[in-house]
Amino acid sequence: MAIRNMLRRSLSSEKRSTGVPKGHFAVYVGENEKKRFVIPVSFLNHHFFQELLSQAEEEYGFDHPMGGLTIPCSEDLFVNLTSILR
Repeated sequence: MAIRNMLRRSLSSEKRSTGVPKGHFAVYVGENEKKRFVIPVSFLNHHFFQELLSQAEEEYGFDHPMGGLTIPCSEDLFVNLTSILR
């Protein structure tokens, strides 16, 4: 339930931003400097991605420093994960 609220909040913020095609959303990833990635909403169904969302909830709660959904992992790990999910 908490993850759904977090996503609902993040996705509603993303609707106001530009450069996010329908069926996608933006996340911020990185340990020090955050990089923005636009990914398909379908990734939300995968258990690997759901684990990242749980980690984000534990680390940030609903107060994401970038104003959008921030994923607490390295950029390399995120790129590897998204390449597997594609």
